[in-house]
Amino acid sequence: MELLIRDATSGDLGRICEIESLCFSQAWSLGAFQRELSLPFSRLAVATPAEDSGVAVGFLCRWLVADESHILNIAVHPAMRRMGIGTELMRLAIAEAKAKHIHLVTLEVRRSNLAARSLYRKFGMEERRLRRNYYAAGEDAIVMELRFA
Repeated sequence: MELLIRDATSGDLGRICEIESLCFSQAWSLGAFQRELSLPFSRLAVATPAEDSGVAVGFLCRWLVADESHILNIAVHPAMRRMGIGTELMRLAIAEAKAKHIHLVTLEVRRSNLAARSLYRKFGMEERRLRRNYYAAGEDAIVMELRFA
């Protein structure tokens, strides 16, 4: 499938919230995503099929602060997984970081999310430290980092 990745608009938030609720037990609210659209350092992107740019199949939310990019949230609709959408969203985040001369890309991932951890490692991200009980139900988060020279 050919993808288009573009900046999200308020019109995308319904679909983003749908994907979010399908992917995460502690889903972000509509208000949380509205807030991200309003923050000057926050970037929210959606991935859509090239032939239908109005239907998001995945999204990426990240903060660009000083020389760091922090990936807050990345998700792909469960019916669209294993099609390279998450890879393309990560490729965007890393290309953006390089273009903006950012030195560090970080994120937290559930310790149990082996598929996501594998994807992030493919981009050179390293598991740096553990945040105990970071998620609901006491699950730990692994902090992953990618540093550029």
